[in-house]
Amino acid sequence: MTSMKKERPLQESDKSLRGFDSEERPWGTWTVLAEGVGYKVKLIEVRPGHRLSLQFHHYRSEHWVVVSGRGRAIIDTKVLELYPGESVVVPLRSVHRLENPWSDSLKIVEVQRGEILSEEDIVRLEDDYQRADARVTGDE
Repeated sequence: MTSMKKERPLQESDKSLRGFDSEERPWGTWTVLAEGVGYKVKLIEVRPGHRLSLQFHHYRSEHWVVVSGRGRAIIDTKVLELYPGESVVVPLRSVHRLENPWSDSLKIVEVQRGEILSEEDIVRLEDDYQRADARVTGDE
């Protein structure tokens, strides 16, 4: 008879994600889970009461899946409230923002697809942390 190992949820103290690219931001954190030619997958955690920049990307689209908490997605003129298991697509060049106005952390998995997937492809239009992009012009 073989014994089955019982899996436990990932704990904050787990070191299994340490080898991946990760960054602390004023609004929370992101960690790259996987990447390859034309795609990158991140786990993004948004702290309660925080939100990401109002932004767009020249070279990538994004697909957000809520894994815990709830979030508010603003994509162009649409405002969507998202719950665990729900998802939304952010098309290329769409102005968007992810918000967490609630008291629990928001965790999403973000799948980026495009020809350039670097952090330099973020054009910030508004930002709560004074990081808005001075390069924004009307001719792009």
